[in-house]
Amino acid sequence: MSKVLAVILAGGQGERLSLLSQKRAKPAVPFAGKYRIIDFALSNCVNSSITDVAVLTQYRPHSLHDHIGIGKPWDLDREKGGIHMLQPYIGHQESEWYLGTADAVYQNLDFIMEARYDYVVILAGDHIYRMDYGPMIAFHQQRNADATLGAVVIPIEEGPRFGILETDAEGRVNSFEEKPSKPRGTLGSMGIYVFSRDMLTRVLIEDARATDSQHDFGRNIIPSMLARGERVYAYPFTGYWQDVGTIQSYWEAHMELLDDHPAFDLYDSSWIIHTRSEERPPAHILSGAHTERSLISHGCIIKGTVEHSVLSPGVVVEENAIVRDSIILFDTVIGAGSVVDRSILDKEVVVGKNCQIGYGDDMTPNKLEPTRLNTGITLIGKRVHLPDGLKVGRNCKIGADLRPEDFPADTLNSGETIEDRTYTHGWERELARRTTSKS
Repeated sequence: MSKVLAVILAGGQGERLSLLSQKRAKPAVPFAGKYRIIDFALSNCVNSSITDVAVLTQYRPHSLHDHIGIGKPWDLDREKGGIHMLQPYIGHQESEWYLGTADAVYQNLDFIMEARYDYVVILAGDHIYRMDYGPMIAFHQQRNADATLGAVVIPIEEGPRFGILETDAEGRVNSFEEKPSKPRGTLGSMGIYVFSRDMLTRVLIEDARATDSQHDFGRNIIPSMLARGERVYAYPFTGYWQDVGTIQSYWEAHMELLDDHPAFDLYDSSWIIHTRSEERPPAHILSGAHTERSLISHGCIIKGTVEHSVLSPGVVVEENAIVRDSIILFDTVIGAGSVVDRSILDKEVVVGKNCQIGYGDDMTPNKLEPTRLNTGITLIGKRVHLPDGLKVGRNCKIGADLRPEDFPADTLNSGETIEDRTYTHGWERELARRTTSKS
């Protein structure tokens, strides 16, 4: 049997997720109440009988390392193989921050070579999907491919967000363009690649020597292989796959889970999504409360109304409060009489009494992030405490750790932002000042 290593790229910042990835790596962003985004790639690995997994971290890795730990929830706490958390380091040989996806793997080639794997599966750690990688590896072997890419059909208007490829009738890739402004087709790369160990080693070393490379699989490795006439194939994937890299796509993916027959079934017992689970009591829905078409995690206490929303563990909805079309993360409290509409609230937020979040019909884009917050979704960062009676419009952004005294008025109009307290008042501002002065 071939020995397979899965390498999960989990170091990305995910800037398009705004506040959600400001203090955590994108793969560590919570999803569907109890999960983290990386849980889906990890669960795919173990459900595909791949038990050698390396996770490459870089940007704000602490919550990701804490979540994965020694890999026990995924049965990856093993003496041989199992989970390996790898990040840039300084050793006998010079190392530096990863310059791109290919460079991240290149800097860990020693690890890959020492274990003598036959095949390496490169995975993005920030997508929501269920996939058995075994058939893709078999597809790669049967065609004697030098590289195989996972590919899905995407809407033409989404093309600029993806690598777009064209193939012949047998699936061999004829052209590949990373994030084209005018895509020529609708077959998009999933950011999943299969290589033999020796081929991967060769192309990464060649790329590392190229002074004009961005050291990225999509921008450099795959186009260079095609230019040399190497055998690159596309493996067609027809199951559910969602890139949740924007606020809108993240919100939409959650709302789709609430359909009567969701495209992605979290309750499929044949393909369990594993995660680290805290010991919490069952959800408690009190007399007089009302819930409709929602996912409510363990530890939640519901005294008010929850409609078409996803609640992470430990959320409290007080009397006469309404949560609608929203995503509420861990241990947040919605005060009595407050309304939260079409909003995403990060961990440990306290919404005061009689607040209105997502207020009115004004769809003015956020003035600081007009390309990220323009569909009416309001974002509230970690550990914010909102004062009683606050009105917050659409496309608003409220940074982390703010206290009631940080709000100068009782209304935040649509498109407005109040900055993160730890940035505007704390050590991060001083660090930014010093960095600017040095540059």
